Amino acid sequence: MLNKKERISATGLPREKLLKYNSPDKLKDEELLALILRTGTKNYNVLTLAKKLLQHYGKELPYVSVNELKNFLGLGKTRACSVIAAFELGKRLLREKKTYLYLTPKDVYERLSEYRTAKKEHFFVFYLDTKNQEIRCDLVTVGILNASIVHPREVFEPAVKHLAAQIIVAHNHPSGSLEPSKEDIELTERLTKAGEILGIEVLDHVIISKDGYYSFKQHELI
Repeated sequence: MLNKKERISATGLPREKLLKYNSPDKLKDEELLALILRTGTKNYNVLTLAKKLLQHYGKELPYVSVNELKNFLGLGKTRACSVIAAFELGKRLLREKKTYLYLTPKDVYERLSEYRTAKKEHFFVFYLDTKNQEIRCDLVTVGILNASIVHPREVFEPAVKHLAAQIIVAHNHPSGSLEPSKEDIELTERLTKAGEILGIEVLDHVIISKDGYYSFKQHELI
């Protein structure tokens, strides 16, 4: 039988690992589950308990009832409820998430439809995986667009953090003109060069307005 110190000591390992790397991607499945469980039982420390749960239930773990789970190796009501709640929250968030696929500039144009007639310039970055699916979309700046305001660090820091393979940048022209300005071209060149250094491709820069869209890629400016 483990003493109290032995039952909880393993909890700190995945927690410290998460704090060190600042990313859950670095943690194994049992380490993530151990953080949810928080403590072990009188016979198993939390990491061992997490491993046994995953080995026993595998991919069915998110669908086990709380009544069944609470009786597994003395897990108990509190830990069982924590596991069930964590998986249920994840399932709900995934159901609400829409998957956007970007294959053409028109896809970006449709996605930003509400900004076609905006009175100020809005600069967006779409962070994509290797299949051109959106990981996230960030509004980087609002106002006059130039290279001094939109810094590569602001664009690529989230790309590295969220493991994006490529990005698309886009902004609107309140004037209605679809021709890129000198500042638009300079900014695109600067971001493209920064992306090459980081190994994150800038797929396109799309300008939108009430009259349509302009693609740097289609006009061979990228």
